[in-house]
Amino acid sequence: MDIVVAHNLKKKYGKKFAVNDVSFTVKKGEIFGIIGPNGAGKTTTLEMIEALRPIDGGSAMISGIDVSAKPRAIKQIIGVQPQTPAFEEKLKLKEVLAFFASIYGVKAQTTDLLKSVGLEDRANSYPEQLSGGQRQRFSIAAALVHKPEVFFLDEPTTGLDPQARRNLWDLIESIRARGVTVILTTHYLDEAEQLCDRVAIMDMGKIIALDTPEALIKDLLKRGFKKRHHVEQANLEDVFIDLTGKALRD
Repeated sequence: MDIVVAHNLKKKYGKKFAVNDVSFTVKKGEIFGIIGPNGAGKTTTLEMIEALRPIDGGSAMISGIDVSAKPRAIKQIIGVQPQTPAFEEKLKLKEVLAFFASIYGVKAQTTDLLKSVGLEDRANSYPEQLSGGQRQRFSIAAALVHKPEVFFLDEPTTGLDPQARRNLWDLIESIRARGVTVILTTHYLDEAEQLCDRVAIMDMGKIIALDTPEALIKDLLKRGFKKRHHVEQANLEDVFIDLTGKALRD
């Protein structure tokens, strides 16, 4: 079942198309990635689907609801973690979650939410007291307060240390395990390869490839690609994690 359908999406600024005829579908329960260089149109594409930016052409549907026609209904069924989340710094974490829940007209399960992101002992802390990794995890809890059907993450692990990054991978997979569809952008290609069921590669406002990471790699090899150096089964990040442990350094 396709829970997200984007058809010929367009976004234009002046004479330039930031997004030009982008089409793709996302299956229910999938982790779907959008990757590409800076300025490729990744964030703009997500913001149009999230009903945060007007769609200049084409259409987007989430769970059968037209994004342009019913933006308020869309915002009730999605969760969004932006690149730079911001919170009221003078509210405790449990109070921030209660506030977000009240916006959606639901009761916040603050203890369960904080436990799900490893912050159950920080309920009475303030956002300004959190580390970068803790802040990212808390922003995920805030985005899930109303139990959305689709969860959007825009470069969620940027600036995190290896432990925090691997922990966030586990958290994203656990969110999918609850039945939530996940759509993310990232500049870390190993992250997309590890997490995503399928990946769309964007450049210059267009999707230039879309398939599973494995299929995209096999296609490249079929075209004669060879690495200059032998590739080991582990990399330097694996060495780092093995030597320093997987525990978060909060």
